[in-house]
Amino acid sequence: MRTRKIPMRKDIVTGEMAPKKDLVRIVKDKENNVTIDETGKKSGRGAYVSIDVKVAQKAKDEKKLNEVFSVDLSDKFYDDLIAYVDHKQARKELFENDK
Repeated sequence: MRTRKIPMRKDIVTGEMAPKKDLVRIVKDKENNVTIDETGKKSGRGAYVSIDVKVAQKAKDEKKLNEVFSVDLSDKFYDDLIAYVDHKQARKELFENDK
């Protein structure tokens, strides 16, 4: 059986390459709306953040997504991102322990 290629993406906060499944995609559409892309398939310009609360908090502290997308995002968006990443991190830890 052939080994499958693992898609790698760069975390915009740490600058490290990681498997796509270990990152959260944030996307900016044509109307300049920035949203968390839960499916990873929305159209628009994407950026990736690690599924790590510390990294998401650092993105908020440095206003990294404002820089990347050239928009002014509210603190609420960053808080929602941190909550989403916290949820994904908890699920990942929970289900990795089942293996």
